[in-house]
Amino acid sequence: MKIFVSRKIPEIGYQLLRDAGLEVNSWGDDRMLTKEELIGYAKQHDALICMNGEKIDKDFLNECKHLKVISLYSVGYDNMDVAEATRLKIPLGNTPDVLSDATADIAFTLLLMTSRKAIFHHKRILNQQWDFFRPTANLGIELKNKTLGIFGLGRIGMEMAKRCRGAYNMNVIYHNRSDNKRAEKELGAKRVSFDELLSQSDIVSVHSALTPETKGAFNYAAFSKMKSNAIFINTSRGGVHNEEDLIKALNEKLIWGAGLDVTNPEPMKPDSSLLSMPNVSVLPHIGSATEEARNGMARIAAENAIAGLRGEKLPHPINPEVQQ
Repeated sequence: MKIFVSRKIPEIGYQLLRDAGLEVNSWGDDRMLTKEELIGYAKQHDALICMNGEKIDKDFLNECKHLKVISLYSVGYDNMDVAEATRLKIPLGNTPDVLSDATADIAFTLLLMTSRKAIFHHKRILNQQWDFFRPTANLGIELKNKTLGIFGLGRIGMEMAKRCRGAYNMNVIYHNRSDNKRAEKELGAKRVSFDELLSQSDIVSVHSALTPETKGAFNYAAFSKMKSNAIFINTSRGGVHNEEDLIKALNEKLIWGAGLDVTNPEPMKPDSSLLSMPNVSVLPHIGSATEEARNGMARIAAENAIAGLRGEKLPHPINPEVQQ
């Protein structure tokens, strides 16, 4: 059995694949494969480990319907046509849980950086502008006892809520399709409507998947309903917010600031006005960028692939009905 890995991953993943007796081939160039290249390599292999940025759409799946399993090196799977893969009976897997702490840490980091304009002040040093003390200039805002609104209170959102509750005694509200009883019991969280989340939150932190329902949910109308001193944080997918509307909302002071680990488009253009705003912090999608998280993702991606090639149920399936 042969497996193709579309990007270099941590060694633990390769070792598990080799120990399972698989022939492993991996793309090593420092660029993304084209769709045609990915199809070409996939046709020569029995299984694929791929990245979220690679489109596993209907065309790809029908060209590569021979694949016994596709294992995604990511939690989110908005790049995949799950319905078509299910129709073709191709098992899909992802890597949940292992990056929850790392991503929540980045959301919390962005909140602190934004609230104190940390990137702006760092640039002042680089630009030799650390000079005269001005008591009223470029002030941040404090976070203690504020209200945190979580949009998508799953594993990562729960970890973010725990950090904010523990560090700053924040009141936690959330908007979900269903109740999160654990959060309600442990954190006193309260489920609210989307409009209530917008109007009541001092911080709105996005942790939802990118779906047709959430795509563009944070647009100008949504930002208009937020507090003028609110901070918007997004570490999920850039498509959940409309970037032009976010820029407009910030320029019009509809909201106070924003912290982004994901952008729309991504990568962000270097001339984006968001990068020059003192009350905005932007990171290049590094939510899972710790050794622990990336090793865990490699391990799970390999375990999903091995199980699929053996005809066994995937440990972390996206479409479990294929193997029932």
